[in-house]
Amino acid sequence: MTQIKGFLETSFVDWPGKIASVIFLPYCNFRCPYCHNHGIVLTPEKYETIPVEYVLTRLNEFKGWIDGVCITGGEPTLHPSLPEFIRKFRVQNFLIKLDTNGTNPNVLRNLISNKLIDYVSMDVKAPLDEIRYSKCAGVPVNLKDIRESISLLEGGTVPYEFRVTVVPGLLKEDDIIELVKQLARADKLKILQTPNP
Repeated sequence: MTQIKGFLETSFVDWPGKIASVIFLPYCNFRCPYCHNHGIVLTPEKYETIPVEYVLTRLNEFKGWIDGVCITGGEPTLHPSLPEFIRKFRVQNFLIKLDTNGTNPNVLRNLISNKLIDYVSMDVKAPLDEIRYSKCAGVPVNLKDIRESISLLEGGTVPYEFRVTVVPGLLKEDDIIELVKQLARADKLKILQTPNP
């Protein structure tokens, strides 16, 4: 069963052009040194589990005000019950945005083909070579999966954006220029900045 470890009732920044509620799911297969949700990644048991029924009740009270639901984490695609979880919101006619690190292209493909998501934000950590990518992700990374997710989004039918977080000490200007070239086909590329980790 997919557990909810955080719930933000309204956000104006998590979904471009929309007002969304944000649901935080635990666990992640990355260990990014700058992660702002490290608590639910490393020690989710310390956080209250919010009943999905409570979230659905609150969302229905916001109908006509919010446009949809952003599902983030952690890494949502680690949860085998994610499709079933999303359907709980789908049947209430909420649009769904997924935040992902792109490490599970088969899950992403399944969600898209079954029309369970309306928008994807994929975090791309570094230029597409294993050394730099693994350094930013904090663990060894299978770049084949990352590339497959990128290609899936670039050639697919669901609106998306790629997000790059620029962390001093991890990415240099040349890295950003290289990555922008690698993602030249992207519909939308968002460059974010964070303080030193």
